[in-house]
Amino acid sequence: MTFSKKVHAMMIGLGLLASASVVMASDDAAANEPYPLDYWALRAVVSNVEVSPSGDHVGMLKILSKTGDPILHIYESDNLEDTDPIIVNADPMEIQGFSWVSDRELVMFLRQKVRNKIEGQNQGVYEGRITRLNIDTLEFDDFSVEDPFVESLIENDPDTIMVSTQPGLDDGLGFGEAFRPRAYYRLNLKKGTKRLALRGRVDMAQFDFDADGDPYIGRGLDTQSKSFVWYYRPKGGKGWDEIHRLPEASFEEFSILGKDKAVPGNLIVRANNGQNFAGLWSFNTKTRQFDEQMYSRNDVDVLGVRYHSNSWEHPGLITAVSYFKDKHRYEYFDSTEGATYNQLEELIPHAHHVRITSRSRIGNTFTVLNQGPRDPGTYYMYRDGKIKAVGSQQPLLESENLARTRYVRYKARDGLMIGGHVTVPNGKGPFPLITMPHGGPEVHETIVYDEWAQVLANYGYMVLQPQYRISRGYGLSHFEAGFESGALGRAAQDDVDDGAQFLVDKGLADPDRMAMYGWSYGGYAALVAAARTPQIYQCVIAGAAVADPVWFSNEFRNAFPIRAQTKIVLKNRDAGVRPAEEVEKVNVPVMLVHGDVDQRVQYYNAKRYADLLEKHGKTYKLVKLEGADHFSNTLFYDHQLKLYGELLGFLESSNCFGEDSVQTAANDKH
Repeated sequence: MTFSKKVHAMMIGLGLLASASVVMASDDAAANEPYPLDYWALRAVVSNVEVSPSGDHVGMLKILSKTGDPILHIYESDNLEDTDPIIVNADPMEIQGFSWVSDRELVMFLRQKVRNKIEGQNQGVYEGRITRLNIDTLEFDDFSVEDPFVESLIENDPDTIMVSTQPGLDDGLGFGEAFRPRAYYRLNLKKGTKRLALRGRVDMAQFDFDADGDPYIGRGLDTQSKSFVWYYRPKGGKGWDEIHRLPEASFEEFSILGKDKAVPGNLIVRANNGQNFAGLWSFNTKTRQFDEQMYSRNDVDVLGVRYHSNSWEHPGLITAVSYFKDKHRYEYFDSTEGATYNQLEELIPHAHHVRITSRSRIGNTFTVLNQGPRDPGTYYMYRDGKIKAVGSQQPLLESENLARTRYVRYKARDGLMIGGHVTVPNGKGPFPLITMPHGGPEVHETIVYDEWAQVLANYGYMVLQPQYRISRGYGLSHFEAGFESGALGRAAQDDVDDGAQFLVDKGLADPDRMAMYGWSYGGYAALVAAARTPQIYQCVIAGAAVADPVWFSNEFRNAFPIRAQTKIVLKNRDAGVRPAEEVEKVNVPVMLVHGDVDQRVQYYNAKRYADLLEKHGKTYKLVKLEGADHFSNTLFYDHQLKLYGELLGFLESSNCFGEDSVQTAANDKH
């Protein structure tokens, strides 16, 4: 694969980069006229805003037309209004992201569509590359590293970075990903060369590196005892010491997040350690024991940590612990960092999830991103005591026309408490309701700004995103409840429906206007809902849906080595409801949406299920997204425009709520 290079010296102005107005709407705000769908279909107009280590330059990706790709723009930090910035395109490859590695150099992550058909499970149509760009010469150095991941900068050798690749395929189930062997390379930025540093194997698969580029944490799989094992090597040591192991079949958490600066030789880890909720611990590498629980909760798991905003001067320094319930929340160990974030939250309109995305070495310049229900993503730059907006990911969407999101807890029919996020349209209820179960399903869903929920709310629909059993983040018992008695499609499905009933009972949702929309596992849940009795929905929309868990499991069994934990997951899925075998029971109209190059849930799921619906005389619609994969970063402008038009058109048609069920704008939305 070769790189085609274009360096432009002109700004293409389309008026898309103006800052959105920021006026908070009240809870009883009048319903607003919906936005045209082409506003929502835009990919992020501005993204990946980062300041160079010197603080002299700011880079950002911009998409300058509806169907364009991200283009790198580099400005002097004191002249963001410059009409002649450095502009770099990587055509025919697409820039996915970049990161500064020195004052004058950055690495860019690129991808290119190299085939028109998938090659099997988790083998998509794109391939990735990494390249170095010097902003003085504007020349690329192609390191010929396929699908790379930047492991770390080597602070004591600024000319070198550590990257890794994963030979072979990712099984995609999200379990044991830290134990798949990776190969590690040192990339010399000045010479443009790469050197293999380590090649992982099953028993020592992956590594973490210190400021000198020396590995100090290792982890692998003991195939004899079927255990995940962690290793530690002290500075200057030659061998590896085993420090912890977990049975491969265990769902307990154990992850090393960094060094405990207060106790030399100790590590900070996120772990259950026999408890229901994962907490933050100081772990002793000599005794191989948990010395102290640093933070825990009795309602949700610890999510992770926040590192120091100045990664150049304080690499890997943990400054706060995080958890997620109604939003991302942080408890700070570092009072200065805590005060900095508190001030930012006071200054930034509609502050919700505020994070410093980059900072100069001396600390006087940094970039900030805020995202939340009423801010799709606004970037700011702080420099020499002043803060200013740099750009918005979605500048055409005004805050007062976006919907608020509320966190709720309700009791499922068997007594299990379920958390959920409700996006509430502007206007007066009761509202038509869309339940939107997340994909996975074994994931921790953290809702910050959810575009699908906001699109639906903008058109008058209330949206419930329930954290049904088997969702991560709510304790081990909540997760493992999803493995009891074939819960998928049964008890987990009840959790979703009970959330809808909860909103009906509160007078917020109209029981005669309810639908389910989901993607991936959420699409599977929608197909299950279509055949349930008693039926509470008027229609369902299933995106990238698993039509039969056994089909899906067989794809994995044929493509990947099946480990103990994966066997448990696949067995649980196989025991769930099989929608393809229940088509005769379908009692509401169904819309199927699927990308035709979906590598995770292949397109035949939609086609076979549609054929069964046809055979049984059911009302349905099949929507094919040509060239779309399973994942959001493969949904381009045309895909999203079609998806939103079909989604809203189906809901508003006689197949679901009918033309008069929801007040819509007079403009053409489809």
